[in-house]
Amino acid sequence: MRKVYLLGLLVLSISSFSQNKQILYNFTSVPQSLMSNPGADVTYKYYFGVPLLSGISVNMGSSGFSAYDLFANDGVDFNTKLQNVILSTSRNDKIALNEQIELFTGGFQVGNWENKGYFSFGMYQEFDFWSYVPQDLATLALYGNKDYIGKVFNLGDLSLKSEMLSVLHIGYHKNIKENLIVGGRAKLYSSAFNARSTNNSGYIYTIPSTTTVYEQVIYSDLQLNTSGISKYIEKGYSGDIGSDIQKKMLFGGDLGLGFDLGFTFYPRKNIQVTASVVDVGFIKHSKDVETFIYKGSYKYEGINPKFTNNTNSDGVYQEFQDAIPFDTIYTKYTTLRPMKLNASYQYSFDDTRGGDCNCSGEESEYKNAVGGQLFMMTTPRAPIVALTGFYRRNILNNLQMKATYTIDTFSYTNIGLGLSGNFGKFNMYFLADNLLEYRDLAKANSLSFQFGFNFIFKESDD
Repeated sequence: MRKVYLLGLLVLSISSFSQNKQILYNFTSVPQSLMSNPGADVTYKYYFGVPLLSGISVNMGSSGFSAYDLFANDGVDFNTKLQNVILSTSRNDKIALNEQIELFTGGFQVGNWENKGYFSFGMYQEFDFWSYVPQDLATLALYGNKDYIGKVFNLGDLSLKSEMLSVLHIGYHKNIKENLIVGGRAKLYSSAFNARSTNNSGYIYTIPSTTTVYEQVIYSDLQLNTSGISKYIEKGYSGDIGSDIQKKMLFGGDLGLGFDLGFTFYPRKNIQVTASVVDVGFIKHSKDVETFIYKGSYKYEGINPKFTNNTNSDGVYQEFQDAIPFDTIYTKYTTLRPMKLNASYQYSFDDTRGGDCNCSGEESEYKNAVGGQLFMMTTPRAPIVALTGFYRRNILNNLQMKATYTIDTFSYTNIGLGLSGNFGKFNMYFLADNLLEYRDLAKANSLSFQFGFNFIFKESDD
């Protein structure tokens, strides 16, 4: 359990964001927009991505503090900075890191303009880390309980998860009506490793005793589930970790299933409504599983003992070990994927076609568009929510821009910009969030960027 706790403290030094991709969402000049809404209205005939370079994204964020608060070269001792961070945060502050790399991707149109559908497929690798700040545990570790007599320290503050996996997917969307597109995507997950400790509870408190000096009570119900990790931390391991992980990413790991759903609807020719739900799925962990449990209760009366000192003459250490044992079990467990919900409303104007629209969603024919987007994602406690306002403009026939302003738990000043350009059949795109934070990255609470390269063949291409 000590290792788990140290890991919880270690992540406090990470400047790491949720998986919201508000610039990419419904930016349909980029094929990867299909990954955030399988019902997105894409109009090109077919596309394929440059292997390993079609989609690279990193999202990092921390609420409550930044890397500057811990590592600024200002002459203040690090321990003092760490104490200040602990005092200024709460158990609801979050630390997150998400990374994705597309291994390959492609898509093609089927049918004709009267009965049009679209297939898309691909595979990507993803790493995800999420943790709440273990505020009570960190306070107890830094200050002890001397100045906190009567305070109940909540062991449930410990809540974190981390996973690396690969996802093979295939999607299809279809024009159900002239102004309605619906789509779905099936996913096969392969988890290389997983660590999860999210359903913890317990408490520690010390109060004056009527018979002795103090009465100290500890109740613990802590659990850490792991898969695909144990052999790498065993003594004497001499294998190749990188090779092992690659094999697991190619469906040698724990498997799971999932799906995405989405739609695009045009109530009027220049008004668009979209929504999607992404990563509704699970992974069954059954290979190389270990679950560490620290459960029990203990009551001690007297002067505060050192529960980690096994030389205590009064046997307190052994009593504590017997009352709250550290156990390891090897049972299978199931995890749910972090489900994401997107919805948007868009108003387009400056129609360059000069005639009636057939509501087929060829939004690139409108020079400008404004709108709003809602994002929600499940987390171990309460869902996180982000609201985005955006402006999209076709600068040239082959160059599109999207600017966003987002409010979320990490920042109220999140300004983002995305550019997508076509040079013949070659497409490249660059998307970045929190542009104001780039003036001083150390003080940034969140950063996000994504880029990629594709080949796109439009309807008019030979």
